Amino acid sequence: MEVPAINLKAIVLVHWLLTVWGSMAWLPSSFSWGNFSILAVGVWAIAQRDSIDAVLMFLIGMVVTILTDIIHFGIYYEESEGGSRDLFRFSAGMAILSLLLKPVSCFFVYQMYRERGGEYNVNLGFPTVTRNRDAYQSIDQQDQSASSAAPFNPTPESKEGIRSY
Repeated sequence: MEVPAINLKAIVLVHWLLTVWGSMAWLPSSFSWGNFSILAVGVWAIAQRDSIDAVLMFLIGMVVTILTDIIHFGIYYEESEGGSRDLFRFSAGMAILSLLLKPVSCFFVYQMYRERGGEYNVNLGFPTVTRNRDAYQSIDQQDQSASSAAPFNPTPESKEGIRSY
């Protein structure tokens, strides 16, 4: 089954609009700052069409904002008691809709990451141990070019005795 191509601009635009509507009434400024910062990384990923790093940072940021949105909703969700009950319901609905769309958006951004040449596994820079020994040279086999380029022995034919210093 072929995954449909979703434009990165559409993902950023939808989440921008839902974040604006979601932060109108009841969520703190940390919700807005976190989401708008990640959307700025999304704009960077749009501008740099061949950058793997931009798409990867956008993907990781979207995953992190899923967790921070859940924490914001758990802490700050209270029914409003004033005359702005409709505004609260609209704002909460848009913020929740944004949260529900984020895993789908992450899936599409991951597809874009793979299309731009990203690997399936994410390398975080930690050293790894491999069993591939093809690149190693055995101690028993000496390379002739390496022995002729030795600076301390300019002519391999003339073997001098042990020098005392």
